[in-house]
Amino acid sequence: MMLAGCDANVDVNIKGEPTAEEAKAFVAAVEKDFAEKSVFASRVFWVQANFMTEDTNAMAAEVGAEMTALAVKYANDAKKFNDLTLDAELRRKLEILKLGITLPAPSNEADNKELATISAKLDSMYATGKAPDGRTLGELSDVMANSRDPQELLKAWTGWRTISPAMKDKYARMVEIANKGAKELGYSDVGYMWRAGYDMPADDFRAEADRLWGQVKPLYDSLHCHVRAKLNDKYGDEVVPLDQPIPAHLLGNMWAQEWGNIYDVVAPEGSDIGYDLTAALKEKGYDAKKMVKTGEQFFTSLGLDPLPDTFWTRSLITKPRDREVQCHASAWDIDNKDDIRIKMCTKVNADDFQTVHHELGHNYYQRAYKNQSILHQGGANDGFHEAIGDAIALSITPDYLKQLGLIDTVPGPESDLGLLMRRAMDKVAFLPFGLMVDQWRWQVFNGELTPETYNDGWWALREKYQGIRPPVDRAADDFDPGAKYHIPGNTPYMRYFLARVLQFQFHKAACAEAGFDGPLHRCTIYGNEDVGKKLNAMLEMGASKPWPDALEAFTGTRQMDGGAVLEYFAPLKDWLDEQNKGRTCGW
Repeated sequence: MMLAGCDANVDVNIKGEPTAEEAKAFVAAVEKDFAEKSVFASRVFWVQANFMTEDTNAMAAEVGAEMTALAVKYANDAKKFNDLTLDAELRRKLEILKLGITLPAPSNEADNKELATISAKLDSMYATGKAPDGRTLGELSDVMANSRDPQELLKAWTGWRTISPAMKDKYARMVEIANKGAKELGYSDVGYMWRAGYDMPADDFRAEADRLWGQVKPLYDSLHCHVRAKLNDKYGDEVVPLDQPIPAHLLGNMWAQEWGNIYDVVAPEGSDIGYDLTAALKEKGYDAKKMVKTGEQFFTSLGLDPLPDTFWTRSLITKPRDREVQCHASAWDIDNKDDIRIKMCTKVNADDFQTVHHELGHNYYQRAYKNQSILHQGGANDGFHEAIGDAIALSITPDYLKQLGLIDTVPGPESDLGLLMRRAMDKVAFLPFGLMVDQWRWQVFNGELTPETYNDGWWALREKYQGIRPPVDRAADDFDPGAKYHIPGNTPYMRYFLARVLQFQFHKAACAEAGFDGPLHRCTIYGNEDVGKKLNAMLEMGASKPWPDALEAFTGTRQMDGGAVLEYFAPLKDWLDEQNKGRTCGW
């Protein structure tokens, strides 16, 4: 199946030394080709994600192989212009061509096809995976969130991890093929290639990630110490020893990446936040569509345009009863113009209320940069794309909820500690997980970890960064990384770590623009069109400039900084340190 209605691939016929004019003509032809073919590919991938069958998986694999082959061809062609002195915009587009491939296939057609087939199969294995007792990830996640029975939690935790051992050999083969592709492009391995995509040398980016983690680690350590002590109070020394990492099944989340679901276990005494957002949403008659409409309303209150009518007719907002779909929430830009959509099995609860704002942040970013050329239609870096909606979600304050009519009164300052703890259980708890997922993949791609040590390496990093351990012994044949969507789905994860830092930096800048002079955690920018205008100016830049330029346009600084995270949670950090006096912290 050839990509429909498209011209043949762009051929580069250069006689003698390449010239700047040839480079310019090459980029223009490639952009035209990508703009046409990406629309058809997006439609195929949309159908596969929404109707998961053997046939749609095969279609997605075939189109994925064609698009990957095209991207690899153009990336290799772009190398021919490496030694030319070119204007900054043209040079940036050539670098984007080389670095824009998540899994670079070799030019060999058989390897390319095999890579695409493995990728589609891994995605399908995850999407259709069930525990031995037939429970889906959604059902198991409900248990993880709500049960306080260690044995019931353990059964759910181990049950989901039965889906991934069968992935391991396929994953290892995929790594082998993708590394061949990365070497063809001039990179030592796929992980090095990923790190090279941040407008700085790859080794410098690794150091930058470590620097940001070093800024926020003391806050995480204080939170970890307190949470472990409270879990010990609840479950006892036998289940939660005070001198060991926390067992991974007790933190309210299938991957122990966010801990908000066990807020009731750790909530500061006498600091009731004053409302239950999930209960309020249900009491006020919210359904999935109204959740999304409310998210849209936040963006329009900033002066941005409403979502197009096609968003509402083409998005998947609730889980169908009659077919398999990929329920992992995502935002889509089908035609690089106005056909923006979300795919989400929305539930009426506080978590999905936040997720809606997050996904719409992607959509509003996509629409803001639609007038950029195709190679510049993307985030300033991948962390920017993830951070925009989350920065908006930081404005989901009691004041905002009162304006929506979801609560009747705004709780006083006495509720701040509870609000900060609840938010830290998600935002702060996530930071080391966000960092270690790609730390693991970097070690896989560069050969430090082999299939025999995949699982041991995963848990070594989880212990090092998170202070988390598996609740039962894990075997070398297990493949626990595969039980996290982004591993079989091959989605780079560093973006989420960067986004957890950037969203607070964006929030602080937005609150300053709005003239808010109170504590950051009480600031909402809802209804402020001045902030919306400045935000949209940054979004419209897309990937046309290095990310420090985009960051400076909105925040006034060119460096990512964890300081806003520390400022936001400063009252909580003081309280945690007081609680932790006399405790043994660390692991």
